[in-house]
Amino acid sequence: MEDSPRLLIVDDDPEIRSLLVDFFRQHAFQVASAADGAQLDAELERNTPQLLVLDLMLPGEDGLSICRRLRSRYPTLPIIMLTAVSEDTDRIIGLEMGADDYLAKPFNPRELLARVKAVLRRSDSTLTTSGKHLRFEGWHLDLGRRELKRVDGTLVPLSSGEFDLLQALAEHPQQVMSRDELLDCTRGRCAGPYDRSIDVQLSRLRRKIEVDSKSPQIIKTIRTGGYLFSLPVEVS
Repeated sequence: MEDSPRLLIVDDDPEIRSLLVDFFRQHAFQVASAADGAQLDAELERNTPQLLVLDLMLPGEDGLSICRRLRSRYPTLPIIMLTAVSEDTDRIIGLEMGADDYLAKPFNPRELLARVKAVLRRSDSTLTTSGKHLRFEGWHLDLGRRELKRVDGTLVPLSSGEFDLLQALAEHPQQVMSRDELLDCTRGRCAGPYDRSIDVQLSRLRRKIEVDSKSPQIIKTIRTGGYLFSLPVEVS
């Protein structure tokens, strides 16, 4: 049990917390829960989880503020947001603040389980990619450490979702990849009709690696619907 993934579920609804805690424990997860930002911080002091499930509608400090705050302290901690079904703007803002994926309420716990497993599968890629490095013009992507560095050694913090997206693109250099293909590589699912997670995370990623994010030269948008990683990549 000690080797099973650790989840932290943050939701102010005690019924939802209880349901999710029981459900994930039945699926061999270690699970802690919190009702608000203060309880979340206390849980983080005790034990850092491998993934955070975060409701946006919380009393006191809301989920968007928490997400922004945690990104500066835990830049690689995967975060899946739970949002109201109609709050598309909040989902986009949450992704802008560094959340890795989202799921609208009401939801089937099995769908959340699938999202959690997909994110953790990518985050745990160190088990199969340790020692693998991708190098491209001015950059070094270490798949084992899940780190992006400039050639001068400067570390560029990426969220789990941003890292997964860059890895998927860099592993298919000079190939057009559609949003569905990128979602399949990074989340193990297809895009819904209003799914903008790839576009939002790509915008964040461009701001970190492009000289001019408004005129990108590394990750180019293809009019026919997709993205192209334009640089040659050296694998070692």
